[in-house]
Amino acid sequence: MKQLEVKILGQGYLLGCPEGGEDRLNEAVQRLDAAMCKIRDAGKIKARDRIAVLAALNLAFELTDPKPAAGEATDQSPHGEFEPSMSVAEQTTLSALLVRLDQALGEDGQLL
Repeated sequence: MKQLEVKILGQGYLLGCPEGGEDRLNEAVQRLDAAMCKIRDAGKIKARDRIAVLAALNLAFELTDPKPAAGEATDQSPHGEFEPSMSVAEQTTLSALLVRLDQALGEDGQLL
C-alpha cells in the first residue's frame, strides 16, 4: 500500500492508498477540499469538524441523488445550502438532519 501526502482545508494528511488508486484518491481529496472550502468561505461556520461533517453530508447526498440530466441545475447551492428546487419533504428531512447534527456537535463543535 502506498502513502500519499495530501492537504485538505490547508491541513496535511498522510493517507494510505492501494496501488493504482492514486488518481482516484487525489480526485476524492480535491472534491472534499473544494466542498469544505465552499462551506468555510460562506463564512457561517468556522469549526473545522463542523465543516467536514457538512461537506461529507453534502457529498453523500450527491451520491444518493439521481444524476441530473445535462444542463439541469443541481439542488444545492455553492455554499452548502439546499435550494427551493428540492421537494418539501427533502428540505424538511435535511433541515432536521442539520438540527440533529448541531445538537450532537454541541457548543464546542466536538463529536466526542
